[in-house]
Amino acid sequence: MKVVAEAQEGGEALQKARQLSPDVVVMDIAMPGMNGLEATRQVRRELPDIRVLVLTMHGGDEYFFQALEAGASGYVLKEAAAEELIAAIRAVAQGGVALYPTLARRLVEDYMQRVSTGGERESHARLTDREREILALIAQGHTNQEIADILKLSVYTVQTHRAHIMEKLNLHSKAQLMKYAIRTGFLKPPSSSGLPRSREAGTQ
Repeated sequence: MKVVAEAQEGGEALQKARQLSPDVVVMDIAMPGMNGLEATRQVRRELPDIRVLVLTMHGGDEYFFQALEAGASGYVLKEAAAEELIAAIRAVAQGGVALYPTLARRLVEDYMQRVSTGGERESHARLTDREREILALIAQGHTNQEIADILKLSVYTVQTHRAHIMEKLNLHSKAQLMKYAIRTGFLKPPSSSGLPRSREAGTQ
């Protein structure tokens, strides 16, 4: 794991991400100039191969779901131990999701409540196998074009499936989709403890 650059605010982080194309950007939320949420949104839009891990002091649901909406693949609080941060960076670099335990617990509690009423099973059952496959890829941060390439489909077909998924699950945003995907097990951090040998993780 190699730190390739550091930045003091969101605009600088975006600029260095463009220049260096790191595998992972570790992003704060509260920064002067462009905040971390907007910087995350722009990094993911312009450089979809780069994963963003938010590292912040804000433990509330509001910032958490805004970060997911912006395209972050992980959310860790600054009170976390160094080992937890390293594990989160590695998980995100490998295409997984890293969530601070207290936030993950809230998602589990919400999931259990929905399961007890049957709502989660009913919504999941409405998806076709192809839609579940596409849902998992969307939640991992892949663009429509990337999904089309992976599944050897047209972009139009992926867009159509995506619209059907959102309609069937009654979801209206990327944050809601991420929350659903994490609750139902579509997103799980990989079990491997190391980064792929050919890749490096840059932090900002």
